[in-house]
Amino acid sequence: MRYTLPLIFLLATVCTAQQSDDKISDVEERILELTNAARKKQELKPLKISGTLNKVARAHSANMAKHGEMKHDLDGKSPFDRIKAAGYKYSTAAENIARGDVNVDTIMKAWMDSKIHRENILDADFTEIGLGLARDGKGQVYYTQIFATPRK
Repeated sequence: MRYTLPLIFLLATVCTAQQSDDKISDVEERILELTNAARKKQELKPLKISGTLNKVARAHSANMAKHGEMKHDLDGKSPFDRIKAAGYKYSTAAENIARGDVNVDTIMKAWMDSKIHRENILDADFTEIGLGLARDGKGQVYYTQIFATPRK
């Protein structure tokens, strides 16, 4: 329990601070580390942060928090619509979302225990990632991972 309070404080700070799209918070860094560690176990290349995908992921997490709903499709837009609207040209893309626990290790375990989420994380075709999280008024945290391969 003593580790929960600092993480909650850190997460609250992350969810309210303005960030550059190219820079990631400590919590987002932890998600990236866990994601790339899972890929490394499968001898896959690490994913690189994309500022554009971060912007899309953060906006989607904030929108889910605003609506209090964990959905890939919100406001009539799919993940692919949001990625295209941001001007990111991709050959393939996918999205993982989650809600709840402020412990990113728990969120990552849930994604890895889910076949489709694990497949997104371990897809060898993906080269870039965007990460976002936001907290709603009730304290629920909404997470978004966007995976993509830029079109050449």
